[in-house]
Amino acid sequence: MSVYSLFVESPIGVLEIQADHDKLLSLEFAPEDQAATETEHPILIEAERQLEEYFRGERKEFNLPLKIQGTEFQQEVWKTLSEIPYGSTCSYVDVAVRINRPKAVRAIGQANKANKFPIIVPCHRVIGKNNTLTGYAGKQVDKKGILLNLEQAK
Repeated sequence: MSVYSLFVESPIGVLEIQADHDKLLSLEFAPEDQAATETEHPILIEAERQLEEYFRGERKEFNLPLKIQGTEFQQEVWKTLSEIPYGSTCSYVDVAVRINRPKAVRAIGQANKANKFPIIVPCHRVIGKNNTLTGYAGKQVDKKGILLNLEQAK
């Protein structure tokens, strides 16, 4: 399987988008010294376009083919994250209750950490039950705050 990469600049730093022939494989935070790149891969071009629209405040949902791989539990959590509306937040406890596993709060956090598509599968919309910004993509809580501010989340 061939893997194609694209590095794009964003308000939260450089992002690396990876795809195979027909689906996105991941969206990750790249090292700050990574420069943007160009590609002719249609899925990566579309992902970049949708991310640019999101960062301009023009897009509230993504429509991209994702290759989502994870345990049944992780996939259930990620599906629930995708249902959190733009501009809204909920707590880890709220997510646990929504999936009918009220004691799985820590496991929700681990599923968020394993999310290969931050922003697209909006794990940044999950906050601590006392409305604090906690845990985000390798301790980059500042990026979570920027995303929530962009969405004017309450």
